[in-house]
Amino acid sequence: MSEELIPRIPLGAWGDEVLMWLRENASIIFDVFSTITRFLVEGLADGLKAIPAFVLLLIFALAGWLFRSWRLALGVGLTFLLVMGMRQWEQMLDTMALVIIATLVAVVIAIPVGIWAAKNDRVSAVVRPILDFMQTMPAFVYLLPAVMFFSIGVVPGTFSTIIFALAPGVRMTELGIRHVDAETVEAGRSYGATDRQILRGIELPLALPSIMAGINQIIMLSLSMAVIAGMVGADGLGKEVVAAISTLNLAQGLEAGLAVVILAVFLDRLTAALGNPADYPSSLLALWRKNRRDKQNAGAQRATA
Repeated sequence: MSEELIPRIPLGAWGDEVLMWLRENASIIFDVFSTITRFLVEGLADGLKAIPAFVLLLIFALAGWLFRSWRLALGVGLTFLLVMGMRQWEQMLDTMALVIIATLVAVVIAIPVGIWAAKNDRVSAVVRPILDFMQTMPAFVYLLPAVMFFSIGVVPGTFSTIIFALAPGVRMTELGIRHVDAETVEAGRSYGATDRQILRGIELPLALPSIMAGINQIIMLSLSMAVIAGMVGADGLGKEVVAAISTLNLAQGLEAGLAVVILAVFLDRLTAALGNPADYPSSLLALWRKNRRDKQNAGAQRATA
């Protein structure tokens, strides 16, 4: 065969040696990450479970009404009642805790890297192929080094979820900063604003819709990876799906899959509303603001009368 003319390149073996070297020489870093991650994810999951189910459901529904509309609140209430009826409530909270922690870590990393890449073309040239690699690598491959570093459980699931979901946050942050109107930035400079003031007062507010779209994508990818993380022992809906596949239990798989869809829609609608203030006019928050303005105007009229 013609491919035999090319010498065998043991790239996989080299990668394995690098991972083994990291495991032996950077074990303290992995131990610290494992301890912190397990504490955060399990602590958040336990905290959510400690709240009575109907109280927590009411909180989620109010969040939907506060930032979106009463329709979302009604949908959240009905669909989460369905999750309770399918006996997937606690599993959904486990998955929610993993997604929230993974998203927070990914956002903390993605936004500064995206800003750095937007400000420096060399950094952008280095970061871009790394992000391409991260986004095109099959999701299951991330589980291999995660298990090597952290054994099985919630930690490798969280680690692989962070890596898998990181890329869109960096891309959308860089895109948002780069597309801020140059004339607006120059106007800020003409008034003597420093680079930090321009970033905080002009670029980040104008790039917020793009950044929130990136955060929304991080959440969606985290949720999809959190299900796959059930293969390495992470508690939640992913573990239910894996158990259903291994036993060919269609009913269990259907219920767990539907719970994943419900959670995904809730998180998607909520984060989309946070990044789009135009959605607020139909929300409880808009009603509160309107009442406050009416009271202030009435007070001003009485004062001038």
